[in-house]
Amino acid sequence: MPKHPFDAVIFDLDGVITKTAATHSHAWKKMFDDYLLKREEKFGEPFKEFTSEDYLHYVDGKPRYDGVKSFLMSRNIELVFGTPDDTPDQETVCGLGNRKNKAFNEVLQKEGVEVYPTTVKLLEQLKEDGVHIGVASSSKNAEAVLTAAELMHFIETRVDGVVSAELGLNGKPAPDIFVTAAKNLGVEPYKAIVVEDATSGVQAGKNGNFGLVLGLAREDNIQTLKANGADIVVEDMGELTIEDFDNWFKKGIENDNWQIAFHDYDPEKEKSREALLTVGNGFFGTRGAMEETTAGKAHYPGTYVAGLYNRLTTSVAGKDVVNEDFVNIPNWLKIGFKIEDENWFSPDEVTINEISRKLDFRSGLVSRIMIVTDDEGRKTKIESYRMASMTERNLAAIKYRITPLNYSGQMSFCSSLDGTITNEGVDRYNSLNQQHLEPLEHSEGENISCLKVRTTQSKIEIAEAARLQFRINGKEQAIDSRVLTDEGIVYTIIDHNARKGETVELQKIVSIYTSQFGDTNICELAIKAADQAPSFDMLLEDSAKVWESIWQKADIRIEGDRISQKLLRMHIYHLMVSASPHNVKLDASVTARGLHGEAYRGHIFWDELFILPFYDIHFPEVARSLLMYRYRRLDSARAYAREYGYEGAMFPWQSGSDGSEETQVLHLNPVTGEWGPDHSSLQR
Repeated sequence: MPKHPFDAVIFDLDGVITKTAATHSHAWKKMFDDYLLKREEKFGEPFKEFTSEDYLHYVDGKPRYDGVKSFLMSRNIELVFGTPDDTPDQETVCGLGNRKNKAFNEVLQKEGVEVYPTTVKLLEQLKEDGVHIGVASSSKNAEAVLTAAELMHFIETRVDGVVSAELGLNGKPAPDIFVTAAKNLGVEPYKAIVVEDATSGVQAGKNGNFGLVLGLAREDNIQTLKANGADIVVEDMGELTIEDFDNWFKKGIENDNWQIAFHDYDPEKEKSREALLTVGNGFFGTRGAMEETTAGKAHYPGTYVAGLYNRLTTSVAGKDVVNEDFVNIPNWLKIGFKIEDENWFSPDEVTINEISRKLDFRSGLVSRIMIVTDDEGRKTKIESYRMASMTERNLAAIKYRITPLNYSGQMSFCSSLDGTITNEGVDRYNSLNQQHLEPLEHSEGENISCLKVRTTQSKIEIAEAARLQFRINGKEQAIDSRVLTDEGIVYTIIDHNARKGETVELQKIVSIYTSQFGDTNICELAIKAADQAPSFDMLLEDSAKVWESIWQKADIRIEGDRISQKLLRMHIYHLMVSASPHNVKLDASVTARGLHGEAYRGHIFWDELFILPFYDIHFPEVARSLLMYRYRRLDSARAYAREYGYEGAMFPWQSGSDGSEETQVLHLNPVTGEWGPDHSSLQR
């Protein structure tokens, strides 16, 4: 019986086993700097040296010629590729690569090879325990380096630059060399560990679906390795034991299969990630925007209630066009802070030192932990935890924490309920009338505020109430707050003299009610629900129990494929966010984008055909509810059929509140910017 739950460890070479990464870096720098200086003389191009950042971003871990090409592209330099037989003095991609290799070999012969003792110790332990060992490297010098280091007796297979060229393997971040090494060792990737120090290397391990991708942060690049696919990141192999590997395969993989995580902040990807980090319960869904953000190019907070639509008329291309939209209701997420009299915090105006955002499918909890540094050098830890109750459909909650890490000073916190928003989630709709909400009233009590608005055409009232709790280092404090109001918005501001290392916590318990399903006096209902709701932790505990019962019915387990397992659970989670047992009491169906955004105007197409089998098997009461949405609109479907000379019933291509055809009659071409006829309703 195997001693360990994994069968093999496949190591990168440079920077993992041997200390040749620095030698490679120096050889690359010498070659590129010499070449760039010659270009300055020849073409008058300003000399800009090859830096360590250039090495990590464009060269590290990649096959030699790919590294040359990648860096040259970053400087807008085009060279012919040449052939691997090009001499080092030839001005081709291959020639420059061979020039670098010549410099590397000269240093290698002169200085020899130094190894990382902790990695060698691990090799010895693995060998003793009968674990297969392989090396997968982009270097064409791997055999020479391993021989010089007297380590060849540990290695059962070597897939390096030479082997890659012979077999036609793609270089990192493609997983080819690691997958080939695993195949040579006779093991499946999900039972193997990849150890890498390069960004492209951990990407390759992730792309290969390996059981563990271990990142070695030799270049102060912990966050980068995490962001690119490393499951665990350490600075040296001595920080881990084989028992840690065992624990990962026994527990870590399964925990990871229950979550999605992002370890970087990329404004270009932010709106997509907000959709993926949505929390909801079938009644409402809230996008995963950071609490401090507002709608703009990179961010889009949004909350949507099942079946809540509003019609508006816009003059387009000389025609009055009526569109029914899925309404973005008041933003309950907003929480912010500022230090002294500085601007309110924005993730786009600070240096982000660390960031980790996760969605736990088991509990529906979205968490964010980040450490930021502002222009004054003040370092702050920010934590937020968010959930939509699967127990009580009207409740949601946020636990928001701030810890000053290297300073003390006056801090202000602001929580708001904002009904001044418009539907801005889809660029091509922005020229249309998108003002769906009108303010009605607001109220403020002890620690509780309420906002009520109404949709302009469908006249649906929406009320949100928020109860705040303030804690210092876990102990609840009386709130000394002030309330400011404007038309359609309520602010609650709390001032606090924060001390270095002190954790300030603001809990925001929110209730959401609408009049669309018969509720009246909804502001009173919302205030009562928020006031009587338990703490964040108790809400989460109760909600997690319901999620547990959902997963007991709906989970599908896959062995040997981490990516498929994670994606399958992610899709099931988002199905339950879009339609859950709460929908039994609602007259609504599942929109093309769920409760996650405004694309397709939040209309209902024919997604039931794809998702009903899932609900039929696991939640038949939800399947019945979705079918009842169609049944209640059967008369409209019959009338629609008669309009076109058909018998029976014809449901529209896009349906909304009442079963009418909601497909646009005009379409904005995003390429030309021109409006033209939209005939997509004919697909019905």
